[in-house]
Amino acid sequence: MKLTLSWLKDHLDTSASLAEIVERLTSIGLEVEHVDDKAALKPFVIAKVLSAEKHPDADKLRVLMVDTGSGAPVQVVCGAPNARAGLIGAFAAPGTYVPGIDTTLGVGKIRGVESRGMMCSERELQLSDEHNGIIDLPEDAPVGQSFAAYAHLDDAVIEINLTPNRPDATSIHGIARDLAASGLGTLKTPPVAPVAGNGECPVKVTIADPDLCPGFALRLVRGVKNGASPKWMQQRLIAIGLRPINALVDITNYVTFDRGRPLHVFDATKVAGNLVVRRAEQGEKVLALDTFEYELTPDMCVISDDNGVESIAGIMGGEHSGCDENTTDVLIESALWAPLNIARTGRALGIITDARYRFERGVDPEFMVPGLDLATKLVLDICGGMPTDAEVVGYAGYEPKRFMFPVLEVKRLTGMDVPGEESAAILGRLGFGVSGGGYFYDVTPPSWRPDIDGKADLVEEVMRMRGVDQIEPQPLVSHDAVNGRILTTLQIRTRAARRALAVRGMMEAVTWSFIPAKHAEAFGGGQPALKLANPIAADMSDMRPSLLPGLIAAAQRNADRGIGDVALFEVSGTYEGDEAHQQRRVAAGIRRGTAKLEGSGRLWSGNAGSVGVFDAKADAYAALEAIGAPIDRLSVETGAPGWYHPGRSGVIKLGPKTVLGHFGEFHPATLETLDADGPLCGFEVFVDAVPEPKAKPTRTKPKLELSAFQAVKRDFAFVVDRAVEAGTLVRAALGADKKLITGVNVFDVFEGAAIGEGKKSIAIEVAIQPVDKTLTDEDFESLAGRIVENVKKQTGGVLRS
Repeated sequence: MKLTLSWLKDHLDTSASLAEIVERLTSIGLEVEHVDDKAALKPFVIAKVLSAEKHPDADKLRVLMVDTGSGAPVQVVCGAPNARAGLIGAFAAPGTYVPGIDTTLGVGKIRGVESRGMMCSERELQLSDEHNGIIDLPEDAPVGQSFAAYAHLDDAVIEINLTPNRPDATSIHGIARDLAASGLGTLKTPPVAPVAGNGECPVKVTIADPDLCPGFALRLVRGVKNGASPKWMQQRLIAIGLRPINALVDITNYVTFDRGRPLHVFDATKVAGNLVVRRAEQGEKVLALDTFEYELTPDMCVISDDNGVESIAGIMGGEHSGCDENTTDVLIESALWAPLNIARTGRALGIITDARYRFERGVDPEFMVPGLDLATKLVLDICGGMPTDAEVVGYAGYEPKRFMFPVLEVKRLTGMDVPGEESAAILGRLGFGVSGGGYFYDVTPPSWRPDIDGKADLVEEVMRMRGVDQIEPQPLVSHDAVNGRILTTLQIRTRAARRALAVRGMMEAVTWSFIPAKHAEAFGGGQPALKLANPIAADMSDMRPSLLPGLIAAAQRNADRGIGDVALFEVSGTYEGDEAHQQRRVAAGIRRGTAKLEGSGRLWSGNAGSVGVFDAKADAYAALEAIGAPIDRLSVETGAPGWYHPGRSGVIKLGPKTVLGHFGEFHPATLETLDADGPLCGFEVFVDAVPEPKAKPTRTKPKLELSAFQAVKRDFAFVVDRAVEAGTLVRAALGADKKLITGVNVFDVFEGAAIGEGKKSIAIEVAIQPVDKTLTDEDFESLAGRIVENVKKQTGGVLRS
């Protein structure tokens, strides 16, 4: 948002300096990004041409003697066709930087004749595109004085960085209102007087979809003369970066910035019949004022007549009904539009305009008709004409919100000790309706503050008017102990998982939280609650239910550029369930090609093998171990989600119900949906599903000492039904004696005719660690019997003979 100092003072009566205004704007939350004090134009002075003689060696050049008001005349070589004796213009002495040509002048010779300066055109001073001649000032222009001061070009330009929740500050009047409320002057803008019309407006308006257009005001002005806008208006528009077009268009731009009220003007002679506000038809097209043709959809709102679409509502008008120098009758439109629809339409069409910027944030509904009157008054003053009465359709009036404001919230939320009476006075100066007293006030926000939604917003208003710089800094609270815990369990686990996966040779990636709808559906998403109402792009429409789609897409992008062996991981949030706010912390990773832990790519002994399910399992277990999961109590079962290969995947569980993660090779259909190719495997570990660690005991327990006795390993082979999982058999063997058996490992699985139809053999290695004595043969036989019995009881397996 840009404004000039003089424009601001049209609304604010203040004696504050530019520096004071800039400081106060930032302190009340309107952060000043840049101030242009027009120092570049200060060196230019008003000068008079005393004589203009033909250059001796160039037909199109003249040698001027110029009076700059500082002493003896100065010789200047000039090629402007309007250079003549008696002309008064803007002069730049040697050493002056000329912004229009990006050059610092020096003393030089042009065709052998010395030139000690330059008479400037408007383009060279960046005042306009005019460069056919030097600036020609009136005869009474004071020679020797500053040209910038004379032409009112020394007006400082302030640029403010607005947050999206401040639609009221998209106008210079709104900024002045804030400054006045902070005590830096008095708001002096009078109310807009109604404009008396002569008869009804002959063009009627029909609103076909009130949800898209809560109100519409229209007025016809006959007999206007549309030429150039006044110089003062052009200068202000140029100063804030707008190009003057003609009086009617410039008036709408001026009111947009002056009062935050976007308007549109139609050439009434080009409008056929009445106007209809409706949804566009599929495939309907309109040639807009920017000379581009846009194809519309039924989600977009348009203003149409008997000829078809005349305007993309609230964003940009159509070329067909635009005003030009031949316009004599003009329709002035001031309407209200649904902010969300404006944002969606503008984003879908890729159109950014000052009107869209304001409508998608929310404009003051109560200023719809006064804004029309203000524009009409400017049209009558500048272009003449005869107005009709205003045609107002659909507007039901402003229904204010009401809040109970406990004044002690200011102290609780900001640390500022502001008396209740002062808080009420601040809100009153900002235009809020305030009643009550003591510790509670009834507060009603004004119509120009749609962002106020609760007591916290009211506290923010009090805080920023008091000044953010008035919040006293407080030292950080120190912990009672040096090793006091600062991070939460989830933060600690997130860091640990990142370190563990990075150590395994994986590269950390940061992917978008938004993914295409078909990717979300392929990974269990697609619920309505997870779809974005206003996506930033068509392929970023859904909140991600999994980290894997983004990682797979990143791996494929690398592969498309010749880097096929990649291992990526991410520890971040996913979204699931019917509630969009249900978020989980997940550690996920993928490996592609030959990106194994032990190395990848081409080796002297041959290419490394492709990644597979066991690589993904190892990564998942490494992440779980790093975040403190009880690895010895975990089990792996079938039943992984459908995006994995059903025979090359698994689910990691703690107990029968708690799922800590899943891993495997990806299903070919999943890779086809994501336009990716393999080999690809991956995993996801749910960091927040791991149980909290038990509290440490108050007394230090003695460390577990290593056993002094030799560990022993015994092998067993069991014949079981083919459907029995190896994990079930392992758990059965472990349960035979939890004190002596420290580990069970599967080292062989065999199926064949020798085993029997529908049977298989699973061979396991059992690690036995004596604790308090050396085991005898009888002890081993007894333990072996318990193992065989436990396996038979839980799996039906028998010892293979």
